[in-house]
Amino acid sequence: MIVEKTDIISVIIPTFNRAWALKRSVDSALAQDYGQKEIIVVDDGSTDDTQEVLAGYKEQIRVLVQENKGVSAARNFGIRESQGHFIALLDSDAAWEKKKLSCQMDFFHANPDAMICQTEEIWIRNGKRVNPKKKHKKPSGMIFEPSLKLCLVSPSAVMIRKELFDQKGMFNETFEVCEDYDLWLRISHDTPVYLIDIPLTIKTGGHEDQLSASHSQDKYRIQSILNLIESNVLTPSQAQAALKVFGEKCRIFANGCMKRGKEKEGAYYLTLADRKGQV
Repeated sequence: MIVEKTDIISVIIPTFNRAWALKRSVDSALAQDYGQKEIIVVDDGSTDDTQEVLAGYKEQIRVLVQENKGVSAARNFGIRESQGHFIALLDSDAAWEKKKLSCQMDFFHANPDAMICQTEEIWIRNGKRVNPKKKHKKPSGMIFEPSLKLCLVSPSAVMIRKELFDQKGMFNETFEVCEDYDLWLRISHDTPVYLIDIPLTIKTGGHEDQLSASHSQDKYRIQSILNLIESNVLTPSQAQAALKVFGEKCRIFANGCMKRGKEKEGAYYLTLADRKGQV
């Protein structure tokens, strides 16, 4: 494989108080058989032993430190400081198989118009391998409509041409969760997201500090869909699909609010569903 100067990959690893998992993640990035890369770890204000873990890598990686602002701000900081023409995101509790980056770069060489691709994943939950459900099967190409109901792109599995962030914006720093869902929708409404159907990303779950376990995801997905609808960038069929899912998610979230005694919040989302979510 001939490597061009424009083929440098910037690996961005955001982390917050995950010293227990970080070494595995960084080691998997360093072990890639693709040589033209820089590895940037963004410490989002960790208070554990993260800096001690990172100190052992010396010049092998770049370490950026910021006060705790969340995963979106950490990723964005790393992307802004990166030198590569391609961005590969890696969560600090995930890891890669050795050929992950080279496989994706081969795909971009074979498909020069492609802007973003992802690999399949191996799912580990509570230390055991599990099989994703049918609804989690990743599509390839124009994935916008199936991506409305749930997130079908994994940050740790993607590689993105850096220029795509200039076109679509970066991660929404006001979102505590679902910041990736929001970005993938902004990208996928007019940009194909291709799948390399090889499991080269290892995704772990079940640990207590998973963000998705501590926040209501639908609240942020509702806001993401609403932002996109109001931006007027969707085709008529995409807008109809978005409105349908928007109404469904508003009603589900409203019912959950009511059950938890949050009647005022529930009433707001029911009103929002009636006002915006009718198709």
